[in-house]
Amino acid sequence: MNILVVGGAGYIGSHIVKYLLRVGHNVVVVDNFSTGHRDALLGGILMEFDIVDAAKLDALFSTYRIDAVMHFASFIQVGESVINPDKYYINNLVGTLALLSAMVRADVRKFIFSSTAAVYGEPDYIPIDEIHPKEPINPYGHSKWMVEKILEDYDYAYGLKSVRLRYFNAAGADPEGLLGERHEPETHLIPLILQAASGRRSAITVFGRDYDTFDGSCIRDYIHVTDLAEAHVLALDYLMGDCASAAINLGNGSGFSVQEVIDTARRVTGRNIPVLEAPRRDGDPPRLIADSGLAIKILNWQPKYADLETIIAHAWRWEQNHFCK
Repeated sequence: MNILVVGGAGYIGSHIVKYLLRVGHNVVVVDNFSTGHRDALLGGILMEFDIVDAAKLDALFSTYRIDAVMHFASFIQVGESVINPDKYYINNLVGTLALLSAMVRADVRKFIFSSTAAVYGEPDYIPIDEIHPKEPINPYGHSKWMVEKILEDYDYAYGLKSVRLRYFNAAGADPEGLLGERHEPETHLIPLILQAASGRRSAITVFGRDYDTFDGSCIRDYIHVTDLAEAHVLALDYLMGDCASAAINLGNGSGFSVQEVIDTARRVTGRNIPVLEAPRRDGDPPRLIADSGLAIKILNWQPKYADLETIIAHAWRWEQNHFCK
């Protein structure tokens, strides 16, 4: 099939492009390179523009017979979204609306959306399933939840079918070492820890040691980015089977504490990773763990790289290959 990947030069998007090409799909990528990297694209046709440009979207859909769209072109930094919500609503909401409108005009009715566990807000219970209340606590989460509601309306009005994949903590790197995580600035725990291991960062900061967890540090659910990529292809297969729209969690279903991640990184890297202590951050719940039963049931998805050591080992290979020369 011909798949349009929006934001295909980013961390998750580039892994999706690689996986789609490997299983035999044709890929067209749209990216404005505000956060993506040209060398992360391992194939496909590239079109460089911002998706708020309706004329360029219409030209793309008239040039290529697109069967389905996968959308990853969102800004993702929670803290920045609080300080600068305008940036997040324009890109994450207005940009997505422009894309959906162009799809309707072109009669493209299959859409896979990169959503987030941030739509749930502070958890009422653990593990979090798809029917958990949706109470996002920051503009980033709000923007994603707004898009999810819009997708429900577009399904009813236009027959545009979607799968909204709610990620927990995407982590790791391509097992072949060709792709990895490189945000600027970096805010994700595992790459921050590995930057401290490689010497690109002086230390890693642990925010809070007094949570109601077994070792006092926060617990999060980490999903390998390649397992995430496979889930998207399975979601594509699901949509092409004329199934109903769905919202689906993606996580390991088990959590690892911040201290466990640090200890595992020390074992994998053989480095003494310096740690600084800091108070809790506002809005950090003690635990965030996914119930991924629906993904297992309707997508027949099963993570292949679920253990923390493998996730960190793949990310460490990327760190060494690309930043330690």
